[in-house]
Amino acid sequence: MYLETASFQLKKWQEELCGDSIQISRENGGLVIVLSDGLGSGVKANILSTLTSKIIITMLTGGASLGEVVETVSKTLPVCQERHLAYSTFTVVRVGPDGKAKIVEFDNPPVIFVQKGQLQKLEFEEYNLAGKRIRESDLQFSENDYLVLVSDGVVHAGAGGILNLGWQWEQVAAYSEKLCAEGSEAQDVAQWMGRATEQLYEGKPGDDATIVVLRGRRSRSVTIAVGPPLRMEEDPVLASTLATAPGKKVICGGTTSQIIAREWGRELEVVLSDPGELPPTGKLSGVDLVTEGVITLAQAKQLLEENEFTDSPDGASRLVRILSRSDEIKFLVGRAINPAHQNPNFPLDLGLKSQLVRELAQQLEKMNKTVTVQYF
Repeated sequence: MYLETASFQLKKWQEELCGDSIQISRENGGLVIVLSDGLGSGVKANILSTLTSKIIITMLTGGASLGEVVETVSKTLPVCQERHLAYSTFTVVRVGPDGKAKIVEFDNPPVIFVQKGQLQKLEFEEYNLAGKRIRESDLQFSENDYLVLVSDGVVHAGAGGILNLGWQWEQVAAYSEKLCAEGSEAQDVAQWMGRATEQLYEGKPGDDATIVVLRGRRSRSVTIAVGPPLRMEEDPVLASTLATAPGKKVICGGTTSQIIAREWGRELEVVLSDPGELPPTGKLSGVDLVTEGVITLAQAKQLLEENEFTDSPDGASRLVRILSRSDEIKFLVGRAINPAHQNPNFPLDLGLKSQLVRELAQQLEKMNKTVTVQYF
């Protein structure tokens, strides 16, 4: 099981920063999610929530007990003297590699749990810890299950406007159940809930609003062959490694695709009808995507950096879609130098194939992908 996460945030109307903060840390096949809501809005709330979430996730991943974490947060962030409210509230979800999950909440809306398409009622234990009223729950998290974390800004959406009492928790939970019952991607659930929240605020959020979605599903992998091997005798090894790799398969590079086609004894077809300025793609039986090499990779890296995910049929956009939907990504990088890249008029950053792959790998790791590189 892979633990897929996604989030959506809205900042309060006319504020520079969102006052909610999200921290996610993966550890030994499990993960920890912290959603913190700072008192008020804007810069001050953002600082308070960020401090809270970072303290919690750093201490928990470092082996501290829940009591130590809450006590540290209590001492670091005192209660507001005017309103007698905590400067920051929080929700913590910790899921182990065996799916055993613990939820800890302090003054945030209850976590929504959808199991096999059905909304489940969570049984919470309530107790005082370091002067705070804590709610704690344990559950077994499995494939096709969802956990949805929301901040106050979601359940208050529409209050005094479209909805007199706001988008109350029961309504938010029912909408979550509907979305999750369809087996949707975590990102889609977060986006749809976020857009619904924005619409209820009529485009002018009266509070910071955050949605975090956790989904259990099977892990997805992709293997990408980039460039021909340094020595021709390694061609069969590259072809065999790609052939036996699990999940999706991608080839980036004309020479590389010709080598794979030859070693597999299959016909390579070039698709000349692709629109746009990028080089055309190809077709090879047993491969999900065949593209040109460094120009396409450079464009894909730029799209990832700009968070651009489109339905365009060009090779770079299709590659980005595959990468964004994969959890484990392996690059098979050939070290042979393409003579075309030695042209002084060829852009330097495109000529450095290995550097380009490293930069692409770094960008993917920022997206919580597991990336490995093997050289030939």
